[in-house]
Amino acid sequence: MTRPIADGYSLAELAHAIDAHIHGSPDVRITGVNSLEDAKPGDLAFLSNDRLVDAAGQSRASALIVSKFYPALNVAQLISPQPHVAFVELIHHFFTEKTRPTGIAKNIATGTDVSLGTDVSIGPFVALGHRTKIGNRVTIYPGVVIGNDVTIGDDAVLYPHVSVLDACRIGNRVIIHAGTVIGSDGFGYIQHEARHRKIPQRGIVVIDDDVEIGANVTIDRATFGRTHVKQGSKIDNQVQIAHNVTIGEHTVVVAQVGIAGSTSVGTHVMIGGQAGVIDHLTVGDRVKIAAGSGILKNVEPDAVVSGWPARRHEITLRTYALVHRLPELSQQVTRLEKRLAELEAGTKQSKTRKSRKG
Repeated sequence: MTRPIADGYSLAELAHAIDAHIHGSPDVRITGVNSLEDAKPGDLAFLSNDRLVDAAGQSRASALIVSKFYPALNVAQLISPQPHVAFVELIHHFFTEKTRPTGIAKNIATGTDVSLGTDVSIGPFVALGHRTKIGNRVTIYPGVVIGNDVTIGDDAVLYPHVSVLDACRIGNRVIIHAGTVIGSDGFGYIQHEARHRKIPQRGIVVIDDDVEIGANVTIDRATFGRTHVKQGSKIDNQVQIAHNVTIGEHTVVVAQVGIAGSTSVGTHVMIGGQAGVIDHLTVGDRVKIAAGSGILKNVEPDAVVSGWPARRHEITLRTYALVHRLPELSQQVTRLEKRLAELEAGTKQSKTRKSRKG
């Protein structure tokens, strides 16, 4: 549910914004958006597929956004070739409250030579390190820690208790959710005389424009050079990205994924929840990795893989099908072994009789 708008907008205004066709009265007033189940009079809801027509028929929404006209539904309809995208656009442009600058709290800690852009909002108990540069319209929630020599681009949002450590670079319009740590030391040690000696982690983390990072994510700084999350990528909660990893443009990494050091992930990749990728691998562009998969070798572009260890998805499905049949196959093997033993015993008896006759 989004923030309701007191006077709302006519269906004609909304249709014009997304270039949609109206079936029904263009004067219907829309004051909010909601799901089919929770919609009230005045709400616009989204009908995603034919299976939900019955639910739409029972919905109290004043209008629906759809991909085609549904004559059985006695409600105004906005018809768009991409209704899901159009619905999101309407939420952004009409039903999402714009962030207003709240100013800078008094009880923050500020280092020397800190540069702040215009319309910056900084909550209480924030720490800004020396020579930090904060762009325009940045929002920093309470408890955020920003190290020395950090750069944060325009329109970024850092939610409570985010840490961006020394020298890391955050791009424009980046969103970082609560509890995430950017730039902690990579897990690097060398064994010497039966002890683990720490390898200094001298690199940085670079987060490009339009990246969104979920809650409690950890992205380690590089040993040398950079750990790099490229433009437009989206990272879910509780993901671990190790030192010197590169995540390509517009890639999606779902919750609890772990990516080990120096692995390169391509563009438009989708990695399902709780998948693991070992170090020094290359995952090609447009790869899809199913949830819970274990990636132990390079993955070619456009591949779809699953399982542990991961293999082509169709092979994994056949393997799982055989696994389910193992009890049945085991019984068949037992019966065949018994039958073979009987045949062998019969053969021996026959040979014994023949030798006696001879």
